[in-house]
Amino acid sequence: MIMHTVERASRARLISRVIVATDDARIVDAVRSHGGEAVLTSPEARSGTDRIAEVALSLDAEIIVNVQGDEPLIEPSTIDAAIKPLIIDPGILISTTSEPITSVEDVFNPSVVKVVTDERGFALYFSRSPIPYVRSAPGLALEESLRRDAGLLSNYRKHSGLYGYRSGFLQQFAGLKESSLESLESLEQLRALENGYRIRVVKVEHRSIGVDTWQDYEQVKRLIEETSP
Repeated sequence: MIMHTVERASRARLISRVIVATDDARIVDAVRSHGGEAVLTSPEARSGTDRIAEVALSLDAEIIVNVQGDEPLIEPSTIDAAIKPLIIDPGILISTTSEPITSVEDVFNPSVVKVVTDERGFALYFSRSPIPYVRSAPGLALEESLRRDAGLLSNYRKHSGLYGYRSGFLQQFAGLKESSLESLESLEQLRALENGYRIRVVKVEHRSIGVDTWQDYEQVKRLIEETSP
């Protein structure tokens, strides 16, 4: 799975180098045995962001992209879309992407992180819960409303599993202590919002599948096998 993610990231036009950052020596060995580049990071790293920040210290790069290793079907164009705001606007410190949600089940799936943005495309909030809450007919539960009117699903966006950072901000962000909402939702991007930093969210149409459950793994494995030559 990790090598499929590496291969996808390598195909992004705005990426110059792909490095797997992990605290597991078995993953390092697996990546290197397939010709990839991997760095063994400190076991004390709290999150993937901390591992990326550790590796970035030794890199001469202005922009660092964190693509999660459980996204083997991520579209290379999605990675490029996350990078572009950092190239265009020097005031943007962190960026990411969002994808359409097309099933009622995903709205209520806590593994599918939802995001809402302001009119300029900056994140207002990320949550594992259904946001926004669409109020329709009085007394009608949200799930029933969504099943009755599929068009309501267009109000929901899934947060993709990647971030683009300015290198200096990445070090600063990794040094911040865990925030209260981050702890409650187990979403580290909330640490940025709680500390007053804006996150640019670019809308993309390609839908990725993060591997969070065994069911996800089986689905992704089947899709990879179907598309492999």
